[in-house]
Amino acid sequence: MKESEKLLLDAVHASLRAGEEILEVYSSEDYEVRFKEDESPLTLADRKADNLINEILSATGIPYFSEEGKKTPFEERSGWERYWLVDPLDGTKEFIKRNGEFTVNIALIEKQTPVMGVVFVPVHKQLYFAEKQTGSYKIENVSDKDNFSSLDKLLARAEKIEANRIIKNFRIVGSRSHLSPETRDYFKKLQQEYGEAEVVIKGSSLKICMVAEGKADIYPRLGPTMEWDTAAGHAIALYAGCSVLQFDSGESLVYNKPDLLNPWFVVRSCAFEETE
Repeated sequence: MKESEKLLLDAVHASLRAGEEILEVYSSEDYEVRFKEDESPLTLADRKADNLINEILSATGIPYFSEEGKKTPFEERSGWERYWLVDPLDGTKEFIKRNGEFTVNIALIEKQTPVMGVVFVPVHKQLYFAEKQTGSYKIENVSDKDNFSSLDKLLARAEKIEANRIIKNFRIVGSRSHLSPETRDYFKKLQQEYGEAEVVIKGSSLKICMVAEGKADIYPRLGPTMEWDTAAGHAIALYAGCSVLQFDSGESLVYNKPDLLNPWFVVRSCAFEETE
């Protein structure tokens, strides 16, 4: 088995196991909500999922970096050729609201670019995954009985996704809990350019995945996000034929920066690009 195949299977396995841990807490209503230094909520589910993913992926020998874990200084991580970048529970606010729009995000970063990504939606049993050489895929109704012991078995259950939607009714996706005034203004600008544009509101990395699978044409994020929020979804979008570009410069979104805060960015489908 190729190393890339094994790493992808490890990441998928870790995401599914973490999803089980999250759902146990979700159904117990014992969230143990705490608040981090930036006042964002941290739940028992975040911590349990992070510990489990770290345990599984540490066996790969690749450095592990997550939102909930130790914040490794740049002086150390700048020497990493590749590393796991993880958000064990993306959309904690959606988790607390109990709307199901939260995900497990696992990405493998090489040279500041995600070369692999896994996004799992525990409540809806949806699994997105992508790898540079393989492309982007989605599996509906993932079962605990699914045996993904090889890439062939994983792909046999999956549907390839590509962002090749033909634009008829232009669709914009935005954040459910973090919709900034600047984003609203940009929505209005797009609606003026494309006529009756539909706006869809979603939580977590599901917004990026919607563009990747052709269910939306553009996702502008004119507000703060961190690298772990976007890396896995970035991989899903990138290998489905989307662009993930910084809003001001038009350059690709990059990772392992000294400052882990992302600049504003826009995810666009290839269909959208062709209309420009």
